[in-house]
Amino acid sequence: MTFAAFLKDKVLFLLLQIILMALLFFFLSVTGYPKANTVLILVCWILTAAIWLILKYRDRRRYFGRMEMILDEVDQRYLLGELMPASYHLEDQLYRDMIRKANKSMIERVRRSEDAGKEYREYIESWVHEIKAPITAVDLMCVNHKDELTDRIRKENRRIEDFVDMALYYAKSDEVYKDYMIRQVRISDIVSEVLSRDKQYLIGNGVHLDVDCQDEVYTDPKWIGFILHQSLQNAVKYRKGEHPYIKIFSEKKEGGVRLTVEDDGIGIREEELSRIFEKGFTGSNGRKIHASTGMGLYLSQKLCRKLGIRLYARSLPGEWTKLILEFPVSTYLSKL
Repeated sequence: MTFAAFLKDKVLFLLLQIILMALLFFFLSVTGYPKANTVLILVCWILTAAIWLILKYRDRRRYFGRMEMILDEVDQRYLLGELMPASYHLEDQLYRDMIRKANKSMIERVRRSEDAGKEYREYIESWVHEIKAPITAVDLMCVNHKDELTDRIRKENRRIEDFVDMALYYAKSDEVYKDYMIRQVRISDIVSEVLSRDKQYLIGNGVHLDVDCQDEVYTDPKWIGFILHQSLQNAVKYRKGEHPYIKIFSEKKEGGVRLTVEDDGIGIREEELSRIFEKGFTGSNGRKIHASTGMGLYLSQKLCRKLGIRLYARSLPGEWTKLILEFPVSTYLSKL
């Protein structure tokens, strides 16, 4: 709060003082009061008013400064009404009571919204686990009765399972800390598990793979496996020829390990590269492929942020695309 702003707020008070001083000066002049004494009275009045304004300004500035400090120090700023410093000013007390009442109403509404959201997420998680059973049953029936039709059914059933998994991970993405376990794992083990799961899909699309992942990282293998699965899905979906080539390799770098999934697909336009992790963004390539939802990379980026992993992409349109995950390693761990 600046002194000029404070004076602007007190403009009515200043006008009143000026009017009263003018009336007093006029009255004393008419009654024949000595001019020197009149001037002395007005000077004392002005000094008194100035001192009062300065002290008042310091008091208000100190009070609002404490409030700003509280706002800067707390994360939940809507609790300002509960943390406001005590004040002898009636206005401050009334404002604090009104803010507290407004905050109480807002907190109750937020709590109801959070409870509804939690109930919905729990329902989605329960629904996903329930629907996994018939999906698995359909897959087993297709395996036991192999023919051209069951192969097609199995392929579509697998797509359903992928979408169901995406719904599950999306429901859990805001509370990753409840369902993850960081431990030391070999990247090759995670990649092998993902490739084993996607084996039929990759073979069916004629994918050539080159894997070289000998490094170890500290992460949750289940969540990283989901991210790698999404990367492979995109690499196959946006392939350029009938036999796409995918290379998965890791390398040590200063401060961590870099895992790269590289393909020889149609690539991503430069102007779209920065937006591929946005929710629902499909880009020019996605418009050509109706199966694109724009959710896979968005969810992958969201999970990486929760896990402290950097995820970004590099691409040359018409030539290749690289999806890169950088796993940080602390200085302490790197010395072990």
